[in-house]
Amino acid sequence: MTKNFDNYKGIIPPLVTPLKDTDTLDVDGLERLIEHVLTANISGVFILGTTGEFSHLSIKLREEMIRETARIVNGRTKVLVGIADTSVTESANLASKAAEAGASALVVTPPYYFGTSQVELTHYFNALAKRVSLPLFLYNMPVHTKTVIEPGTIRAVAEANENVIGLKDSSANMNYIRSVQYKMRDMDFPIFCGPEEITADAVLLGGAGGVNGGANMFPKLYVAQYQAAVKRDFVALELFRNKVLEISSAIYSLGKYGSSTYLQGLKCALSVLGICDDYLPEPFFRFSAEQRKEIETRLEQLDMVTFTENHL
Repeated sequence: MTKNFDNYKGIIPPLVTPLKDTDTLDVDGLERLIEHVLTANISGVFILGTTGEFSHLSIKLREEMIRETARIVNGRTKVLVGIADTSVTESANLASKAAEAGASALVVTPPYYFGTSQVELTHYFNALAKRVSLPLFLYNMPVHTKTVIEPGTIRAVAEANENVIGLKDSSANMNYIRSVQYKMRDMDFPIFCGPEEITADAVLLGGAGGVNGGANMFPKLYVAQYQAAVKRDFVALELFRNKVLEISSAIYSLGKYGSSTYLQGLKCALSVLGICDDYLPEPFFRFSAEQRKEIETRLEQLDMVTFTENHL
């Protein structure tokens, strides 16, 4: 079975949502961020996902993020929009705003809060797919949704809806990825890996690419890691993969409050790099001055300027 998925492969940075306060978009910071990631050969940008803190943003702010991202990108790359919500109506409404703005595709998780069975999940995705006009990626994120989209459910939904064209998986479970690949083996169905630490392995196994948070900071590195995996250049791949792991260890490990640690580190690093504000919406909060100084030190130790000059 063949689907038209418009050549979705490569690195698609999941953009942070730059903020000035809980309900005010840092538009200048968003523009700097987009121009920054566009310096690399990325395959698109993904907004309003986990890295974009969508669940803590008002509908008004999410709609503004859609409009401003589409305006700034201005057709230079694909724009994928997260439309996850607990309400199918709100998800469909966001999908309409994305279509109006000129987005390329949509990305949707299972509805969170209530756990859902696979039968209910199939019903939800089918209902949503029929209400949206753009191509739709399913997004497996069990740590936050309490639900795994089982391979059989993915197959059933993709067979029933021509516009369901791929999967973003953030389970960090290679066995799951392999199971989905096997279930979808006779379909053109790109599978993207979220966790940057295993993206190279997923690509080596036939994955379409990565949706890696670190690409907000260093997009050329993550593109290089993807390209080395595609070419099976294992010497280069080892170099790039080690640097990705070094970044993950240095930037995402400083906080101490679970889910917010990654976001605090990433946004703080982007602020130190002069790209966008590091404000996080409640209940999260930015790093202290002492922690920010530690991120500055860790960025210096990463020495990405020299690494980029020598290897990218």
